[in-house]
Amino acid sequence: MKLTRFFLSELRFSSYASQRCICFSINAVRRVPDLCLTRSAATCSTKCQTEAEEEEAEEASPKNSVEVFKRWGCKDSDLAKIFSRRPALRNARVALLHSKLTVLQNLGLNASHLVQIINCRPHFLSYSINGSFDERMDYFTELFGSKEMVLKAIVGNPSLLRYDLHNKIKPVVALYESMGVNKQSFAQMLMSRPALIARTQFDDEKLEFIHKTGVPQSSKLYKYIVTIVGISKTETLLGKVANLEKFGFQEEEVWQLVGRSPYLLTLAVDKVQRNMTYVVGTLKLPASVVLSYPALIYASLEAVMKPRVLLAGKIDEMGLEPRIEGPLLLKVIKMSEKRMIKVFILCHPEDVAKELMEFYEKAKGLKRLAQASRKAVNQWFPF
Repeated sequence: MKLTRFFLSELRFSSYASQRCICFSINAVRRVPDLCLTRSAATCSTKCQTEAEEEEAEEASPKNSVEVFKRWGCKDSDLAKIFSRRPALRNARVALLHSKLTVLQNLGLNASHLVQIINCRPHFLSYSINGSFDERMDYFTELFGSKEMVLKAIVGNPSLLRYDLHNKIKPVVALYESMGVNKQSFAQMLMSRPALIARTQFDDEKLEFIHKTGVPQSSKLYKYIVTIVGISKTETLLGKVANLEKFGFQEEEVWQLVGRSPYLLTLAVDKVQRNMTYVVGTLKLPASVVLSYPALIYASLEAVMKPRVLLAGKIDEMGLEPRIEGPLLLKVIKMSEKRMIKVFILCHPEDVAKELMEFYEKAKGLKRLAQASRKAVNQWFPF
């Protein structure tokens, strides 16, 4: 009886254990797919998120130079000007171009500035400009007086970002200071003459030229004379002096005239020769008259001198007053357009003024032979 009970209890235990095992196995099997689904869903979610981020990154990064320029602030009109001046920028490397534009943006330059820079220096973005500008900008701010003036100077001469600060810029500034041109005056000259740093060179002969003008360092004209002589070639200066000597001037007279009117050295030889020929040959005036009236050399022969001389003849022919003759003619050539018209044309009755105005406009429309068909030649610094 006891043995029978034992076997029955064992059988129940085995059956119970078997059921527990079966239940455990079934539950395990049921849970495995849930676990797999959870892992699969997590993997899919991570993958989708990564792909989405990659797609957003691709959309965020510019694909070509056009997109780089546009995101930097350039309009279609700006791009047209940039690419017409430098077509190679269409195929510029995106990352490198973006890096350079970021540097320019940090300096405070915008799209409008960039258009002016490329127009002046088409290859500007082809050069390396990724250096540190902290020291350079601090020096320029001290030199020009404000950040706004620094930006204006950079736009006028982008090479200021490339010149060696310690071996090029500072030595030139120190050279002019040693000659009596202080930093403030140098900055003023640099704004109008971008080649001042790159082309300045002095020798004993140039120093003698400056001395011959007779202008002291305290004069307001001194900085103009020194800077113009400094960036001009000695041969060019001698050629311009010799050109005036052909009309009977002595060398000392020419340099004294330069001392009173420094920009005479910036005029082309051809222009000076044509104006002097007109003064001596057509107006029948002595060459020495330009010593008192330098405007006769500066004035445009076709747009100012000839039309006003013809107008003076027309007024005399019509018997009108006031007449333009004698010393008054020299003053009329120097007058502004607005003042000349007011004093000598609009002062007459309406019908007479209209006739004179039509004659004057027609005279201004006359051009020198072959001038209209002459090709324009860009000479940034004709001196």
